[in-house]
Amino acid sequence: MTEEVWHGVGLTRRVIESVRSEPGRAMFEPVAWVGHTPWVAGEPRPMDREALAGAVFPSGRPLSPSLREWLAFDTTLFERCGWFAEDGGFAPRPLDELVGDELGQPWGETFEGLAERFPECFLLPGGSDSRRVLAVGAADSLGEYPVVAVDVDDMPYAGLMYPGFDVYVAEVAGFVQCEFETYTDLGSDVVYGRRMREHAVRSFSGRLCAEYPF
Repeated sequence: MTEEVWHGVGLTRRVIESVRSEPGRAMFEPVAWVGHTPWVAGEPRPMDREALAGAVFPSGRPLSPSLREWLAFDTTLFERCGWFAEDGGFAPRPLDELVGDELGQPWGETFEGLAERFPECFLLPGGSDSRRVLAVGAADSLGEYPVVAVDVDDMPYAGLMYPGFDVYVAEVAGFVQCEFETYTDLGSDVVYGRRMREHAVRSFSGRLCAEYPF
């Protein structure tokens, strides 16, 4: 297969086609343990074409190619995670605020040291005492933003888990295989390691993660 099949729009389209055939199926298994989180709530509801054509994040940064592709298919996945304001615009949160909203205090306060580095974050499904967060900032060479895992099970932790939304949805859908003994395992992956290392330089001064105190 060509490289485009494993990255960006090409990879995202493969996932969309698999979801389109059964949009209400669970993202995560086993459902008895994690609950039913459908890919799509009801029927797919794409973003209005005109709105999507002009859409940017509040910072002015462009949507990544994979996000633009997904929004052309469906918005319900993001609506459930609080991506949009009442006026339909994007509603990002700095990392510490998102952690505080999702995991409570004092956990949010412990991430204040990363808030300036990650000021424009969006929640994604996944995790129990951890969360998956799309961190809009400097994009990689494909124009994608990283998905960061935040965890408070032991010491507060933030680490690069996926190089982009494209790889996040592909791994959840089963197109990308990774056992994740640690959150940052894709950093050594033969296909995705290069992009992970690009984000490491931009996000954690060359490292794949950061631990408290940040």
